[in-house]
Amino acid sequence: MYNFFVEEGARSGDCFHITGKDYNHICNVLRMQIDDNFLVSCAGISFFCRIASIEDETVVAEIMEENYQNTELPVNFYLFQGLPKGDKLELIIQKTVELGVTGIIPVEMKRCVMKVEEKKKKKKIERWQSIAESAAKQSKRNIIPEVYDIMTYKQAMAKVAEMDLFMVPYENERGMEETKEALAKIKPGMSVGILIGPEGGFDDKEIELAREAGAHIISLGGRILRAETAAVTAMGLGMLHVEMNLGSNAQ
Repeated sequence: MYNFFVEEGARSGDCFHITGKDYNHICNVLRMQIDDNFLVSCAGISFFCRIASIEDETVVAEIMEENYQNTELPVNFYLFQGLPKGDKLELIIQKTVELGVTGIIPVEMKRCVMKVEEKKKKKKIERWQSIAESAAKQSKRNIIPEVYDIMTYKQAMAKVAEMDLFMVPYENERGMEETKEALAKIKPGMSVGILIGPEGGFDDKEIELAREAGAHIISLGGRILRAETAAVTAMGLGMLHVEMNLGSNAQ
């Protein structure tokens, strides 16, 4: 079933009025008709709706059931991602949104191959946010995760102070005990940060600063993973731990 995100102002009584690109997608791409059903996510709540009418470039969607489903994790995961080269961050955003990430923070790090020019940053963020929205629709999320502005490493460490738990997978860390201990600390309602390095890995000073910020330096196994693989693995590990041990919000 298709899922669309709308602002609270789109609701009028028991209906949503859907316009713009979503109107075009519903009518001209999907060619949906009166009485067809789809989901609407608004302010973090899922609604089961049917098309009541189509008029004046507006789809009027009648609410049939409120709080239809909750696909969000009971833990907020934030991915701090060292900027990878090329379009790898697009893949990382897509897959981690599907896995349940709440926010993605691109980070400029010492060994980043990719450097984004200041004048291009706004367009990059818009592009990345669009990918997050598409992935949220596909995976039936109740929210669209936010892609934050690109941060320096110093700014990222300041953001880390907002987290209840901070984990850093590091290729020089051996053994899974610290990983198990860090995951065991996760509780419902927590904000959990995960920092992934770029292709060149972490600089020693960056790991030192992460430790000073209270990071749990963890392992993702005995093999060296690419940046995009590490991001998806770490987020998948967190998601599975939460789903299996803390329960899911899904109805």
